Amino acid sequence: MKILVLGGYGLIGDAVIGRLLRDGHQVTGLGREVGDAGRRRPAVRWIAADMSKLLAAEDWLPVVAGMDAVVNAAGALQDGPRDRLDAVHRGSVVALVAACEQAGVHRFAQISAIGADLASPNPFFSTKAQGDKAVASSSLEWTILRPGLVIAPAAYGGTALLRALAAFPGFIPAVMPRQPIQTVSVADVAEAVSRAVAGSLPPRLAIDLVEGNARSLSDVLLSFRAWLGLPQARVMPMPAILGRFASVVADAVGVLGWRSPLRSSALAALADGITGNARSWNAVCDHPLQPLEATLADMPAHAQERWFARLWLAKPVIFACLSLFWLVSGIVGMIRQDQAADILASRGVSVDFAHICVLVGSAADIVVGAAVLVRPFAKPALLAMIAITLSYLAGATLFVPSLWLDPLGPLVKTIPGLCLVLVALAVLDER
Repeated sequence: MKILVLGGYGLIGDAVIGRLLRDGHQVTGLGREVGDAGRRRPAVRWIAADMSKLLAAEDWLPVVAGMDAVVNAAGALQDGPRDRLDAVHRGSVVALVAACEQAGVHRFAQISAIGADLASPNPFFSTKAQGDKAVASSSLEWTILRPGLVIAPAAYGGTALLRALAAFPGFIPAVMPRQPIQTVSVADVAEAVSRAVAGSLPPRLAIDLVEGNARSLSDVLLSFRAWLGLPQARVMPMPAILGRFASVVADAVGVLGWRSPLRSSALAALADGITGNARSWNAVCDHPLQPLEATLADMPAHAQERWFARLWLAKPVIFACLSLFWLVSGIVGMIRQDQAADILASRGVSVDFAHICVLVGSAADIVVGAAVLVRPFAKPALLAMIAITLSYLAGATLFVPSLWLDPLGPLVKTIPGLCLVLVALAVLDER
């Protein structure tokens, strides 16, 4: 079959594509940035497009032409500079369904979410439900799959946060540790999609994908810690106010383009519990969904998983430290311009040139210190930090080489800062 997968490089979408390729299908993936995906999945034909801008059936017709089935694995957690929930979850789905009906697409698999409800005050769940309604109201052979907490070898968003909390040194911090959760393996979600597009499931089916029994968030975190091979630790309940504060900070950095799983939508979902009807799947399929223990056993953790878990919470600290260091450096240089220029002038540099160097250097420090906090500008800012630091070192070596022997080590101390920039570059990617 020819199958289109929306959000094909996401946590679920990538697993779905892998399964469909193994099934022998011809797969086309769609997403906003498909460069990396094309290198990782060269067997897939990739289309670069932003779903939030495909809001009419005519926009989708060239995309779905010739397709036998469509799988919608795209989604967003919360509105932000790069995400518009209503457009992605509802508007584009309404247009896509109309295009599929016109183009004669046979089957449509919609990846929804546990908790999707038109009456939900959470925009994530209400817009998801609106998209589901558009699919269910169509003439297509549709399947709506509502997975619980999806566990996969890949990790970002909420699953990355779980690993990071589980790897916390000494104890495991958790807000609302008693909330019930039902997980599902991403391989089981891909299996369900495979059966849906093949027509092996009853048509016009909306079904939950969750393990048989619910467990507390605390138990999930302890399972992840054991999976990482780390010493046992106690789960330490955190005050609810700390969770609310974290969500306020996460929503703020979301405006800057960072997709934190601690945003208010995620915490609201956790407060309601992540549970569904486990029996509904068993009633239509002879392939039982595996519990969390089996899911983790199928993807054994190694050193790279422990590295990731430990570095994940360090990442915001790294970027905050870099921003603070460069901003303070630039501001102090501006405020104490004469004293900074005197350091260069005392070593034979002309006064005018020294003042120009201080002004330009301080302004550059402030610009990159602010830019590194904005996700679209983070990589250019980090590269600029490297260039500026190397320029400082080269200029100082050329004009005032004695600074290398200064007892306070102003040049020597730039080397660790440069190394931290390299670490930030290494951990910049979110997915």
